Amino acid sequence: MQTPDLRQLISAFLLCFITWVGSLYPANIQAQDAQSEENTEDVVRRVRFSGNDDIKDRTLTTLVRTRTNREFLSIPHFTPWYSLWKLSGGRFGEEPAYLDRQTVANDIERITLFYESLGYFDVAVDTSISEYRTDKIEVSFIIQEGPQYRVNTVTYSGFPGFAEPNKRFEFLQEGAFSRGRINDTTFTVNRPYSSQALSTEQQRLITFLKDNGYASVQRDSVIALVKEDTTSSNSLDVMYRIKPGGQYKFGDIRVRLSDTEPPVNYDETDTLSGPPHTTDSTYTISLFKESGAQSKFRLLSDQLLFKPGELYNHSLYLETVNEFQNLGMLYIQRFSQNEDQVQPDFTREEIPTYFDLQTLTKHSVSTELFGMKRYGYGTGIGIDYTNNNVFGNAENLSIGANASFEFVSPSVLEEIDTTATQSSVFRSYELTADYSVPRLNFPFSFLDNRPGFTSGVTRYLLSYSRSDQLLFDINSDVGFNMRYEVNHTPNYSSFLDLIELDLVDTNPSSAYIRNLRNEFGTDTLNDGTIVDAFELQRILEDFNPQISSTIRYTFRSQNTDLIKRNRGYFSEYSVAVGGNIPYLIDNYLTTPGTLEGNLPSLFGLSDNSLSYSRYIKLSADYRKYYPISAVGVFAWRLYGGFAHPYGNSTSIPLNRRFFAGGSNDIRGWAPFQLGPGDISTDNVNIPGGEIKLAAFTEVRQTFIRDFLGANWFAALFADAGNIWYGPRNDFRDENNQDRLDRGRFRFDNFYNQIAVAGGPGLRLDWEYVVVRFDFAFRLHDLQSGWLNNKQVYFNFGIGHSF
Repeated sequence: MQTPDLRQLISAFLLCFITWVGSLYPANIQAQDAQSEENTEDVVRRVRFSGNDDIKDRTLTTLVRTRTNREFLSIPHFTPWYSLWKLSGGRFGEEPAYLDRQTVANDIERITLFYESLGYFDVAVDTSISEYRTDKIEVSFIIQEGPQYRVNTVTYSGFPGFAEPNKRFEFLQEGAFSRGRINDTTFTVNRPYSSQALSTEQQRLITFLKDNGYASVQRDSVIALVKEDTTSSNSLDVMYRIKPGGQYKFGDIRVRLSDTEPPVNYDETDTLSGPPHTTDSTYTISLFKESGAQSKFRLLSDQLLFKPGELYNHSLYLETVNEFQNLGMLYIQRFSQNEDQVQPDFTREEIPTYFDLQTLTKHSVSTELFGMKRYGYGTGIGIDYTNNNVFGNAENLSIGANASFEFVSPSVLEEIDTTATQSSVFRSYELTADYSVPRLNFPFSFLDNRPGFTSGVTRYLLSYSRSDQLLFDINSDVGFNMRYEVNHTPNYSSFLDLIELDLVDTNPSSAYIRNLRNEFGTDTLNDGTIVDAFELQRILEDFNPQISSTIRYTFRSQNTDLIKRNRGYFSEYSVAVGGNIPYLIDNYLTTPGTLEGNLPSLFGLSDNSLSYSRYIKLSADYRKYYPISAVGVFAWRLYGGFAHPYGNSTSIPLNRRFFAGGSNDIRGWAPFQLGPGDISTDNVNIPGGEIKLAAFTEVRQTFIRDFLGANWFAALFADAGNIWYGPRNDFRDENNQDRLDRGRFRFDNFYNQIAVAGGPGLRLDWEYVVVRFDFAFRLHDLQSGWLNNKQVYFNFGIGHSF
């Protein structure tokens, strides 16, 4: 049977979809047809800009509301949803984008205001509306930009002085406007005018003043006055007029914590006064809680980042609010600086603070039923128990269990065993216990509550799992992880896995062993004993019980919505060092002074030793999301990874290697089915690699809004990449000398071993989840070459691929 190509697949999909949607609208068809025939309004088919030498068309397009119908993948004039609307007589698709002259007039005003915000005060914007075909309208915005004005000097009038001699000057000099100094409050600027820059500087001034005691400062306390500089053409002078008001201190603090059951009865109280809690005994911290809250008073007082009697600092006040929120075991009912009103009472020298909190439910159980696709199709179930605030200091204990079952077809199994005739069911199980505290514990407790570390979390994770894989099974994987997590800012985070231990017991599948023995055969010793060939023994070492330890630091930077992924960027970089804990035990405890290269089984439970490897592993992951229209996104991702054994080690643990393929990786290949190099799956003797390079691109565009509660996206994607053996991999295959070279990374050949897959996809985007369907073609199959593999590889996933 001939496999359908991409065009046939898309045509069949569209035909079925049109037929299905049309069946949803059996009524009022004649009325809609008549309405569409009577409607003769002008349709906007082109929107153009002229005269905009300094501002790009793309920027102006985002400003105006006069638009054409949606263009598929931003291809000019290619509007298939509008075409479907015409072909269906208005039953479905996208209605025409009719001309609205009032909208055009509003667009002229928007463009004018935008130019003026950038210093083009002499800009003139007009429009030309022309009918270039019957009922087809072109709207042109004609722009005369004029000169861009520049800011010559900036002066700060009324800025208060401080006890520290240079504090005011150093702060003002750090401003984005400040270049050269004229005097203590006036600076040269010499940069284009920008209303956004003026607003940013205004907010910087307000924040600085509020963090240095001037609590009553508001937006109208700092006003930017702009005047034309008569000594230079197209130049401006800016003066910030500042009225800071008086300085204030923090007053008394009151914190109240209630439980979840009414009525509220604060039956436990505590009062803190004097150092180190307050500056002196005239100030107090009053703590109230219900016994049902099952929390300690110290938990409440430890979150306070300021002391009564200290100079007012608004940033510390807001960070304290975040500290309470980050505990995770309560929510804030109210926080204020006036018990009865919204605004603080600025007639007093001290500003009191009030926090009203309520605990969350202590015990909870949740379950989930999920679908999955890895090698085949499967389902699973999970259950989680959570104990919130275990010991009264906001500790969280979560215990989870899940199991999944996956049906794998004979065609997939045949890739590693040509004699496979029956399907198989792959199983996996996992048990986890996660204990976390909302603070940094030893040895980093000294960083807790310091700027940039106030949201620290220490997490202890214990896990046990087993799973069936295509090439090998994981009989057991016991892991322990001690991790520190810190959100330094809304965009920057750090993760330190100080101790990550894994005890892994794996064994290759029977089909995998059979193929290896058929290939390598056996050796006969001098005494006549028949043993596995040396090469086979080397391969099987990968599947011996192993212990691995890792110290890993990961830095993450992002400014995107992790569900929608429709703007901004995401990046993650990590460095890991592995094997040092087993090495120290081997060299100094089990066999002092002698390096065995393995450890005895824990507690003598087995005669099998535990092998280990020392290695360093680096990875970098960068993703970028560009809005290409109001309903379209272009996304790309680059990934690179490198792992290198050192010391006496020549390989890294099996569970720490790089693998390629899968619905979240290079679509078109199943997990573990790509690489190393151009070695086919049925010839892979050493799974995984030490080097990985990958690049991904995807274009997504909405074509149906709010149908079945979701927005429907059409997608077009392309993935490329592979994995390779590293330079220290010492395996030698006497039966096939070039096998290792075909899998080893070489600068003069790796680009020929880049696998490429691409195809169309469908996304169903609900508010909190995205369901993904991808139809991948192997554009560059490393075994059959470019565009020779016509098979379609279906991928299903939850969430965007990247």
